[in-house]
Amino acid sequence: MSTAPLDQPGAVRDENSFDPLRILPFLKTQIPGLADGPLELKQFQGGASNLTYLLKIGGRETILRRPPSGTKAKTAHDMGREFRVMQKLSPHFPCPRPLAYCEDESLIGSTFYVMEKFQGVILRRDLPEGLGYAPDQARRLCMNLIDTLIRLHTLDYEQAGLSDLGKPAGYVERQVDGWC
Repeated sequence: MSTAPLDQPGAVRDENSFDPLRILPFLKTQIPGLADGPLELKQFQGGASNLTYLLKIGGRETILRRPPSGTKAKTAHDMGREFRVMQKLSPHFPCPRPLAYCEDESLIGSTFYVMEKFQGVILRRDLPEGLGYAPDQARRLCMNLIDTLIRLHTLDYEQAGLSDLGKPAGYVERQVDGWC
């Protein structure tokens, strides 16, 4: 099995670039104990929706999320909503803890938020080169996924403070109608 890093960020694409020094004063007011030190910004190249960056500040790795430039579907790229869901979900479910949300679009050209970075492998349709699973490992992985989805879907969303998130009544019907 390969020990090469997987899903590593690379250079920020020109059309998605911004000066990370502009957000540092804001982040220092929002994230207690944020150290001074070198600042590094890299972009994860995969994905088809919101943009994801690795933001290193003084050696601390965080993740910055923002909508792509020129997006018209505001609800599909609502950083505030994504931040609030994770903020309410994180005390009850293992997900990255959100650290700061910024509505001031003058800093990088859009709203954005910063969250903890979780370590792990992102499984995609094709496994990364050198990564393989024996049948019993693949079965355990699949069962783990199912158990995690069950835990997420049995979470009491009202107790977690997520009842004001949308319109739960008739959700499935609206989804199916939209697909049709």
